[in-house]
Amino acid sequence: MNELQILIYSLVAAALLPYLAKAPLALAMHKSGKEDAKGYDNKHPREQQRSLKGFGARCLAAHENSFEALALFAPAVLLAIATSNVTGFTATLASVFVACRVAYLACYWLNWDIARSTVWLIGIVSTVTMMIDCAP
Repeated sequence: MNELQILIYSLVAAALLPYLAKAPLALAMHKSGKEDAKGYDNKHPREQQRSLKGFGARCLAAHENSFEALALFAPAVLLAIATSNVTGFTATLASVFVACRVAYLACYWLNWDIARSTVWLIGIVSTVTMMIDCAP
């Protein structure tokens, strides 16, 4: 696989991660159903999500943070492509970001706060480094 393919596949993977993060959130919502609304409340999902505690609240935070991270990573990948800075280094940074985001989700779900913050930081640093590396 060449560097451009790695960047593209990393971007696709990062774009899909918020939806992967939604699966345990939906499960937590289903398990938290209130007396008047058993299971997943599809009529008021945001309200139900705001009432989640513990694991469910962590799932919601992981889901939302996946979108936030994507908002920084996508422009970094596009910047690398637009500036013809598609190198082994940028491909490695993109791969590190995706690996960190997968680990981030697992750490959030398992309530490993220090590990979660560590992989979050590594992922953000890899993204910012990718952007800085594109500067002429």
